[in-house]
Amino acid sequence: MKTIFREYDIRGIFEKELNEQTVKLIGYFLGLKIKKIGEYVSIGYDARVHSPKLCGWLTSGFNKAGVKVLEMGLVATPINYFSNYQEFDGITPSASVMITGSHNPPEYNGFKITVDKAPFFSDDIYALGDEILDNLDLEIEDNTTSTFIDAKDRYIDYMVKEFNHLKSIDKKIILDCGNGVAGVAIIDIFDKLALNYESMYTEPDGTFPNHHPDPSVEENLVDIKEKLKGDFDLGFAYDGDADRIAVLTKKHNIKGDELALLFSKTMKNPTIIGEVKCSQVMYDEINKIGTAIMYKTGHSNLKVKIRETGADLAAEVSGHIFFNDRYFGYDDALYTTLRVLELIEGGMDLDAEIEALPKTYSTEELKVKTTESEKFPLIDKVKELLQNPPKDFPKIKDIIDIDGVRIVFEDGWGLVRASNTTPIIVTRFESTNEDNAKLYEEKINALIDEAKNAL
Repeated sequence: MKTIFREYDIRGIFEKELNEQTVKLIGYFLGLKIKKIGEYVSIGYDARVHSPKLCGWLTSGFNKAGVKVLEMGLVATPINYFSNYQEFDGITPSASVMITGSHNPPEYNGFKITVDKAPFFSDDIYALGDEILDNLDLEIEDNTTSTFIDAKDRYIDYMVKEFNHLKSIDKKIILDCGNGVAGVAIIDIFDKLALNYESMYTEPDGTFPNHHPDPSVEENLVDIKEKLKGDFDLGFAYDGDADRIAVLTKKHNIKGDELALLFSKTMKNPTIIGEVKCSQVMYDEINKIGTAIMYKTGHSNLKVKIRETGADLAAEVSGHIFFNDRYFGYDDALYTTLRVLELIEGGMDLDAEIEALPKTYSTEELKVKTTESEKFPLIDKVKELLQNPPKDFPKIKDIIDIDGVRIVFEDGWGLVRASNTTPIIVTRFESTNEDNAKLYEEKINALIDEAKNAL
């Protein structure tokens, strides 16, 4: 059960790991920590069939701790984050919990936690887990007392007001909500802005009957790409809890690092944070007009780095986009949708901008299966082997080890890092030379195999 307490959040299989006793204890011991700074926590949940039950258990734990629950019901994760910045009848939440399995399979669920407007993660989550494991016999009675807050309508009104100028856009848009929670807000926003659009799979359904809600995987974009072959100009697809986006034109699937670069072009002297999987092109191009910072992967890490640096924006390749420019610094796929439309309204040709970028050859995120117990020792072994690489290994210019290991070569790079959410090693490779991109992949994979054999 210890494995549910992860780097960025708490996540596990419903009833097997996230059972009644465990979830009540999470609410209770997290509540004791929240109680030190305030007395209210806001809770929202995604479309998974077991999310309401988890909400009840969590609420019981909070009530036991003396923390009052403000429940917002079925919402997108960014609406949950948004609640931390709002006042409801004179009350501003001291913390929030979003109950979501994000893009994981239907049997998974979890908690994304914000305390005092900052992510609750890493050592804080591990310490919380230890405390719970030490108190598994503590009994917590059912007490689902809560107060409803309408954070969703507050969020919709905010977006419509901020982006009222988009009513002039003459583009036909297709939305794929993936049967997640994006549809509970983006449809009302688009209707109120009188945009020309159609939508697919808007009904929240935690069994995800049409396709898995992970827009970073190409096979989940088949339906929206088919629509774009017709008379649609632009498409947006969302993950299960609507904090991750895919932006598609008729020609391109625009990745998160490319989006960061496009957004930076409209900012004066921008500071942009990228993660270790981002293209070198993004860093090089942004550094021509501002400052690019490379940092760790993960929504919690990037939110903390934004607060630390005051950066305008952060981005992950997978489509988590964090606007601190005119917004609150958290990842919000619905807000990002409107900022993309704003680029177009301002005259930007997305396809022309992408096609003007320096040509590189890169892979998607490639995943190597391993185990929870071996993934981090495997990375350590790869780092050790890089100190004395094989004679036929490409010449190394630099090694960046802020998150896994990013090996910089003469005309490209390769990344090897352990996922913080699943038992896999993530790799990615990029070069300005197609043959070298394949060579980097081949040689680094051989190094990973050698590391595996040595463990």
